[in-house]
Amino acid sequence: MPRILLFTGKGGVGKTTCAAATALACAARGQKTLVMSTDPAHSLADALDRPLGPEPVEITENLWAQEVDMYYSMRKYWGNMRELVRTVLRWQGADAVAAEEMAALPGMGEGSALLWLEKFYREGDYDVIVLDAAPTGETLTLLTLPQVTQWWLQKAFPFQKTAFKTVGFALRKTTGIPLDKGYEELDWLFGKLAEIQEVLQDTSITSARLVMNPEKMVIQEARRAYTYLQLYGYGVDAAIVNRIIPEDEGGVMERYVEAQTGYLEEIETTFAPLPVMRVPHLGREVFGLDLLREIGEGLYADRDPAAVYHAEPAYKVEASGDAYRVEVHVPGADPGSVEAEHFGDTLVVQIANQRRNVTLPAFLSYYKFAGAEVEDGWLKAHFAPEAVGSEA
Repeated sequence: MPRILLFTGKGGVGKTTCAAATALACAARGQKTLVMSTDPAHSLADALDRPLGPEPVEITENLWAQEVDMYYSMRKYWGNMRELVRTVLRWQGADAVAAEEMAALPGMGEGSALLWLEKFYREGDYDVIVLDAAPTGETLTLLTLPQVTQWWLQKAFPFQKTAFKTVGFALRKTTGIPLDKGYEELDWLFGKLAEIQEVLQDTSITSARLVMNPEKMVIQEARRAYTYLQLYGYGVDAAIVNRIIPEDEGGVMERYVEAQTGYLEEIETTFAPLPVMRVPHLGREVFGLDLLREIGEGLYADRDPAAVYHAEPAYKVEASGDAYRVEVHVPGADPGSVEAEHFGDTLVVQIANQRRNVTLPAFLSYYKFAGAEVEDGWLKAHFAPEAVGSEA
């Protein structure tokens, strides 16, 4: 079973460097490793100092690298689906140029990355897959894509699947437009996204690692990322602090080093109980295998880079007398910014501008939502027994 490591953080903190160094460290231990860049602004080739393409390229013993390209992926795998979307847009009145541009589905860039990941995971050719993900906001888009695409499919094609395939088959026979085949591809795509989401939410398989610098704004974004990743059910097993200036550095850096000391203490406190790994500033630009190897050795020493360093669950259901309590991990969230509402079999949790629909166990449909509060980094939603004969 491949191990998946996802590196994310604010743009410019060095997540690509840390991802590449981790992949190289895994390869050095004899683990067949693939490092994939899902960031539209790829910099993995620069970090490895090797030319890369949209298919995996062998870098050194046990290490392959790939920069995912949306349009390459669409041409290779989803031609019929693209024709389907383009044709539907033309029917809806879009001109030819607009339909061509819009034929890339919402989130297709993120979708292509997830489909490559699903393929490599299913085929099992690699022991470790390292994702050099986009900056935090785009990473959240990537990880929430499976939920969004299901909604998109239902809104874009609100008719029954069988009816669509029947009509599409007739159109293909008369016009040559493969609408039914395109719908099959679309349906297949969403099924694959749902499957890989389960893999990404399994903390024994997938871990996110937050990369940051000891700076105020960067720490704040990393804190939000930690909250949102846990909110959506993804495991975070480590925080990595990159580019730490040596304490004996003086001159123009003296004030920065003084502030850095306080920020490092804040990071240790804020992200506890996550292990916090530190990467010193090397005093030069980092690219090439030699420097990446040095960073990897500093990060992990004799530890297995692919180990699970922390696996606290993000979601719990606890009995409390005759009532039940559903707990969702929201580390670092301001209690005043968290809202929870109950609709049918769903608990809707909103933190600032991020929302997650938490599917509840079926038996809770017989219980009444009795409010929620945030305590010690957990949203605790209470469900009390319905009075006999009461209106649900």
